[in-house]
Amino acid sequence: MPSVFSDDREQEGDLSLVTRMTGHSVPGIALAGPPGASPHSAKPPAEGHSQLLQATCIPCLRASLLHPPSQQLWDGRRSCPCSHWVKEAETTDMTESSMKKLASTLLDAITDKDPLVQEQVCSALCSLGEARPVETLRACEEYLRQHDKLAHPYRAAVLRAMERVLSSRASELDKDTASTIILLASSEMTKTKDLVWDWQQAASGVLVAVGRQFISKVMEELLRRLHPGTLPHCAVLHTLASLSVANAFGVVPFLPSVLSSLLPVLGVAKQDTVRVAFCSALQRFSEGALEYLANLDRAPDPTVRKDAFATDIFSAYDVLFHQWLQSREAKLRLAVVEALGPMSHLLPSERLEEQLPKLLPGILALYKKHAETFYLSKSLGQILEAAVSVGSRTLETQLDALLAALHSQICVPVESSSPLVMSNQKEVLRCFTVLACSSPDRLLAFLLPRLDTSNERTRVGTLQVVRHVINSAAAQMEDKKPFILSSMRLPLLDTNSKVKRAVVQVISAMAHHGYLEQPGGEAMIEYIVQQCALPPEQEPEKPGPGSKDPKADSVRAISVRTLYLVSTTVDRMSHVLWPYLLQFLTPVRFTGALTPLCRSLVHLAQKRQEAGADAFLIQYDAHASLPSPYAVTGRLLVVSSSPYLGDGRGAAALRLLSVLHPNIHPLLGQHWETTVPLLLGYLDEHTEETLPQEEWEEKLLMFLRDTLAIISDNAWICQLSLELCRQLPCYDEAPQEKNFLYKCIGTTLGAASSKEVVRKHLQELLETARYQEEAEREGLACCFGICAISHLEDTLAQLEDFVRSEVFRKSIGILNIFKDRSENEVEKVKSALILCYGHVAARAPRELVLAKVESDILRNICQHFSTKDPALKLCLVQSVCMVSRAICSSTQAGSFHFTRKAELVAQMMEFIRAEPPDSLRTPIRKKAMLTCTYLVSVEPALDEQARADVIHGCLHSIMALLPEPKEEDGGCQKSLYLETLHALEDLLTSLLQRNMTPQGLQIMIEHLSPWIKSPRGHERARALGLSALLLRYFLEHLRVSALVPFHNLGLLIGLFSPRCADLWPATRQEAVDCVYSLLYLQLGYEGFSRDYRDDVAERLLSLKDGLVHPDPAILFHTCHSVGQIIAKRLPPDQLISLLLTMFEALGDPEKNCSRAATVMINCLLQERGGVLQEKVPEIVSVLRSKLQEAQGEHVLPAAQHSVYLLATQHCAAVVSSLLGSPLPLDSHTCMLWRALAVEPRLAAQVLGLLLEKMSRDVPFKESRAFLLGRTPDRVATLLPLSATCALFEVMSTPAAGPAVLELYPQLFVVLLLRVSCTVGVQLPRNLQAQERRGASPALATRNLEPCSSAVDTLRSMLLRSGSEDVVQRMDLEGGWELLRTSAGHEEGATRLARAMAEHAGPRLPLVLKTLACTHSSAYENQRVTTTAFLAELLNSNVANDLMLLDSLLESLAARQKDTCASVRRLVLRGLANLASGCPDKVRTHGPQLLTAMIGGLDDGDNPHSPVALEAMLGLARLVHLVESWDLRSGLLHVAIRIRPFFDSEKMEFRTASIRLFGHLNKVCHGDCEDVFLDQVVGGLAPLLLHLQDPQATVASACRFALRMCGPNLACEELSAAFQKHLQEGRALHFGEFLNTTCKHLMHHFPDLLGRLLTTCLFYFKSSWENVRAAAPLFTGFLVLHSEPRQQPQVDLDQLIAALQILLKDPAPEVRTRAAEALGRLVKLA
Repeated sequence: MPSVFSDDREQEGDLSLVTRMTGHSVPGIALAGPPGASPHSAKPPAEGHSQLLQATCIPCLRASLLHPPSQQLWDGRRSCPCSHWVKEAETTDMTESSMKKLASTLLDAITDKDPLVQEQVCSALCSLGEARPVETLRACEEYLRQHDKLAHPYRAAVLRAMERVLSSRASELDKDTASTIILLASSEMTKTKDLVWDWQQAASGVLVAVGRQFISKVMEELLRRLHPGTLPHCAVLHTLASLSVANAFGVVPFLPSVLSSLLPVLGVAKQDTVRVAFCSALQRFSEGALEYLANLDRAPDPTVRKDAFATDIFSAYDVLFHQWLQSREAKLRLAVVEALGPMSHLLPSERLEEQLPKLLPGILALYKKHAETFYLSKSLGQILEAAVSVGSRTLETQLDALLAALHSQICVPVESSSPLVMSNQKEVLRCFTVLACSSPDRLLAFLLPRLDTSNERTRVGTLQVVRHVINSAAAQMEDKKPFILSSMRLPLLDTNSKVKRAVVQVISAMAHHGYLEQPGGEAMIEYIVQQCALPPEQEPEKPGPGSKDPKADSVRAISVRTLYLVSTTVDRMSHVLWPYLLQFLTPVRFTGALTPLCRSLVHLAQKRQEAGADAFLIQYDAHASLPSPYAVTGRLLVVSSSPYLGDGRGAAALRLLSVLHPNIHPLLGQHWETTVPLLLGYLDEHTEETLPQEEWEEKLLMFLRDTLAIISDNAWICQLSLELCRQLPCYDEAPQEKNFLYKCIGTTLGAASSKEVVRKHLQELLETARYQEEAEREGLACCFGICAISHLEDTLAQLEDFVRSEVFRKSIGILNIFKDRSENEVEKVKSALILCYGHVAARAPRELVLAKVESDILRNICQHFSTKDPALKLCLVQSVCMVSRAICSSTQAGSFHFTRKAELVAQMMEFIRAEPPDSLRTPIRKKAMLTCTYLVSVEPALDEQARADVIHGCLHSIMALLPEPKEEDGGCQKSLYLETLHALEDLLTSLLQRNMTPQGLQIMIEHLSPWIKSPRGHERARALGLSALLLRYFLEHLRVSALVPFHNLGLLIGLFSPRCADLWPATRQEAVDCVYSLLYLQLGYEGFSRDYRDDVAERLLSLKDGLVHPDPAILFHTCHSVGQIIAKRLPPDQLISLLLTMFEALGDPEKNCSRAATVMINCLLQERGGVLQEKVPEIVSVLRSKLQEAQGEHVLPAAQHSVYLLATQHCAAVVSSLLGSPLPLDSHTCMLWRALAVEPRLAAQVLGLLLEKMSRDVPFKESRAFLLGRTPDRVATLLPLSATCALFEVMSTPAAGPAVLELYPQLFVVLLLRVSCTVGVQLPRNLQAQERRGASPALATRNLEPCSSAVDTLRSMLLRSGSEDVVQRMDLEGGWELLRTSAGHEEGATRLARAMAEHAGPRLPLVLKTLACTHSSAYENQRVTTTAFLAELLNSNVANDLMLLDSLLESLAARQKDTCASVRRLVLRGLANLASGCPDKVRTHGPQLLTAMIGGLDDGDNPHSPVALEAMLGLARLVHLVESWDLRSGLLHVAIRIRPFFDSEKMEFRTASIRLFGHLNKVCHGDCEDVFLDQVVGGLAPLLLHLQDPQATVASACRFALRMCGPNLACEELSAAFQKHLQEGRALHFGEFLNTTCKHLMHHFPDLLGRLLTTCLFYFKSSWENVRAAAPLFTGFLVLHSEPRQQPQVDLDQLIAALQILLKDPAPEVRTRAAEALGRLVKLA
């Protein structure tokens, strides 16, 4: 790249002379010529040279240093004695010339096609204008004048820039300049008669901006453009209109002249565009005049009156209305209408009155012609206001037409997305307000009849107007309230949702203005409540959160808000709503409104309480329509049972109930004040999903019971029960609430002392219940059960009476109340009655119920067992279950002899067997098994056959069910399944309890055995779970009175232990539990106490975690441990039965269980084989045969043992034979290789043989391809490849560890060299074909690729030798994968060395000794690999700790001249690694290290040599550690040598050189500062600009280098800025940072301006867009913070020319920055 400086090679020599003579580098002079590297001194030179060095050329500087001039020669002089002088500041004329160049350059760029660039050019022009407004405006004017052919879009851009300058600097213009600009803008605006809006608009904007200061001159020019009898230019009219708005006080005095010029030509205007412009001007003139007249106190001429414009305005009005309004052009008509609105206020009163009969119909007629009617309505409103203001009588005659037209407009449906339509509605309503204030009677006479129409739009629009009039004309509507209220009758009946919304809004307005206090207001309130009760599902979807349209809300939502706001914010409504709203609580149709009703009533009640007790207490006599206290209490309590329905009506109802306590009963206050908050708090703690419904209902019933106990008034309680019964039909559609109401009735009847009332109500309930509904049957039964707590005899008697009725007979003559019921309905009645008996038995006092069970309860239940109706069957089971539970829970159960027990058990089993075996649809099974559970414990006991039938029947009914349903399949189904399973568990434990002997346990397990061995996993899981449960129960309840043998222990353990490997994790866990329990049972039978804990047996619990893991290795290892535990605790006499059972398990259909049996068999043989010695050959033979069949992995240990025996006798033959096995090795061969490592001595012998085989043959053969130019293929040889695979298998066996340790150095080096020479080596073609076809299942899955195989073997060797940390480190860093690839092999070797140094240091001396001869290897890959390995060892202190440093350095030095560049590069890396491995040794070897690194900088002819890159990286690490005198000699050379890399095309070189530059800065504080300071200044600009480098690493390096440069610049502010903004990881706002940096540079080093700008000029040509854009940005900030006295340093013309070139750059960002910089150069112009 060419140098950006004027210095040539001769000047470099001169500089060396200067430096040697003065000891200082010279500011402003380049030391060397790398791009952008103009070194400067960061501080002033010595005082004697201060003036000499400011502005002196090279020849004169040299002469002056050799022959110093006298001080007087330089005093007062700023030039050198020759023509090389840099000239002083330019004259004023030159400044103006520069300013003109700047403006011209920017103006030439105004034609840029990119809008952002064009905008920046305009901003730059504005910047010029801010500093030099007059010169800038003159330049723009001259440019437009000279470029007459410039296209209008660009002329418009220049004019817009002028307007922006004028908007803030117009006051600085002199009159001449203002006149020039006015003439230019006027000319531009009228240059073409055609309408070119953006151009003429921009010119008009200039005139308006000037007109704010020079209104007279502007108006003079505009009036000059108004020629009598000639139509003015449209832009002139537009300008006059804009001026009227911008400077009304300045323009209005000219209006008479303007109007006098314009009005005569109105009739001449034929083009619609011209007419529109006239209309717009007249509109603005009128608005300006009205503003002037409204602010006469601030006007320049306060004597101006409306009369001054009246005549002219009327003349204009005449043309506009009578001629132009008739045009067919819609745009013109709208423009006319817009103008007529403000013009009407300026018309003479009599003229306005005269024109209204024609004007109003004319405007109204346009409604039919225009879709967008906003401007019509706005103008009409202005006209109506003008007419009302003059007291027009003509308006009355036009009223009907006006109302009709306006009403049709208000009935137009409003689209919220159309702002004009919304605005039109507002304007139309404003018109109605004007008319309501002037003619209220006529208005209502028009509106109210239209409420009776059935048309939706008409009714909605009318209601909207009524609401608006009620709010905006309240005084005029005061005496019209009755009429308005009466007119709402039909709208209240409308079912349309839009009408409803409108009605609610009207009612809201009425409430605020006292309408609802009038007769008929109650209907309005009831309407609101009705809308609050609308069901949510019938409402439209709610609007999104961003919607602002209130009409999008549902009717119910609006009504709820309205009711609450009226109740809480309108004080006058309090006496209207209280207690009136109470009557809406009980009717069913208002159920949906309960929540808002309760909230409003609570607020109203609290306000009444504050007013006093008399105001709060309700006089029921005076309010006959109000519900009674009993009805309110029942209603609020029942709806609270579903507390989250209806927006949380439970909490609202409870709050209202609490507030109303004085009106319910005087004794309830204190209790309810305590309990209601607790109930509310409970609701707050839960949500609808988490609330336990039964628990909540029980809390409410307790609340009711406590309330009744406090009241303790039988009459009150009876009245409440009567009211609750009356409310039953209200809840037919709410079964859950009706169910709770039945419970409330039962609770209330239980508290009543009148038996007649209780019997009467119970009879009514039985007669009126809706038996078809399941929830109602359940509720009725609960009612009877709760009532029986206090009235057992009466309840049973009433049920008995009902049972005796003819309803249960299938004859025709049944009771009249059941005449129409079918047989199915009769079954429902039976179900309800049976449930009633069950609940009575469950809830009645236990001391009374036993006497009634068989005589009164079961007698009426058992007669229905023959039914086939599913619902009745379920009710029977539920009732019998409740009866059985009641018997068991009685204190007298032990002495109770239940004669019906066997009958009931048999019946329950019939029900269970009748259920489908594969599905669970009803809780019949669960209830029946629970019933049997209760019955089992009751006397008399079941016989053996009955017990077996129960167990067998229940197991067959449950075990075969499909697997447990998932949550998404239905929570209810899963809950039923779990509850049914728990019922089965309870039943089995209950049966086991009756026979707690080993025989009884054996019987239970025998029943479960078929399911334990089932091929279906879910059946096995259930069976094992039940078995574990039974064994735990048996163990917990074990009572041993004498020492007896547990004879079936081996059989049971053999059944359960193979299940430890079941596919189902739950089954595995349960199997361990079973074994655990069995071992403790054995200990118990041996005489150990129940609390004894055996250490061996307890280990089983710790093994359960291993059974969770799906990994087979872990699973079977755990099974082996289980087998060991069994072997240690199993009695000798049980071993035979256990083994026999285990051998049977080998054929288990579940393969995992079969494998587990094998593992446990081998474990038993290992632990207890002494007593079964004769069985060993047979077992081994069986297992070897299994291996030959390639089935049954459990036989492998036996086969491996056989191979081991053979190998101990014939090792070499076995090794040779196995090496001849075809590749890839099959799994059997692999396992046989592993068997050879069982014994360390044998393993060492095998490893030695394999190493010999691997080293004997060449690793690969080269075969040159037939295609010309193709590189030779390397094909692996078979013998080393087979040996590598065999080594892997042998070393993968744990027993090979000692042998691997013995041969560690040889194995490591041979395998490392094997890895290096197999990178990129291919398999033989026959093996490649096998790889492509895919290995058979019998083959090993390991990768056969030569390099991967070698890497795997090396990894296995390290693992087996105890170097697990090395392997783990390589795994984490991905080192193994890198070793396999050509691109990453070198890095892989490096990471291996790093891991070895850190985790296997003691192994390295012998490894290095073995590696010593590899530097002369014939294989280049091996040299590269070993060099990378050795180089990385120096990165660790292990080299010094093990005294390996000298040998490593010698080894690397021997490779320094290697023919391979990669080896030379790695040598440099290794030497640099000394900085981190042995930093204290760097000073000792400093000269050697620096010499090698500096030599590396010049390695080869390649300018981008990787060796040079490595040298820079190494120097960056070493410079901080070498001695300063060693560094001084080469420092300058290094700095100069790396500077060309700052702008290298390669990112790595830029990064490395810049980082090295930063490190050189860091170490050059102190002695080296003077030598290096010039380089710091010279590198400053490139570093700043490369912060925008496209590569993040380069930018990061620049951050570091600048932070290091900061202290050398002797400027604390600049250094602090670098430290603040350039921290790593912090986001950099480049513009802000560069601005701050330039500010400090120019403040502390003003003499650097010229040199920095010169450096920037070079980067204007950078190939990187971001850097190219940063250079002009840097330039602009430098200029921004410079002072005028620094102007002599800058060649402004050169800079402008360079930026001018950048303005043509292809990148828009660069052009934008260039324009921005040009705008800032005004400071130096």
